[in-house]
Amino acid sequence: MYKNEMRKIRKQQGITLEELSIKTGISTGYLCHLELGTRKNPSAKIMDKIAKTLKKSISEIFFVE
Repeated sequence: MYKNEMRKIRKQQGITLEELSIKTGISTGYLCHLELGTRKNPSAKIMDKIAKTLKKSISEIFFVE
């Protein structure tokens, strides 16, 4: 089952949504939709950028049971 832990991990690291946007090059709006679950199934490229920025694996962020 798909479960997104992006917001939780980002907040634990003290990173704002705007900072994550700047570091990944992904719009704040898109990141917000991912966190809220209104956008699902991001591309592998998007997941990779977010995971590298948050220093986690893709599965730790996007595929948590």
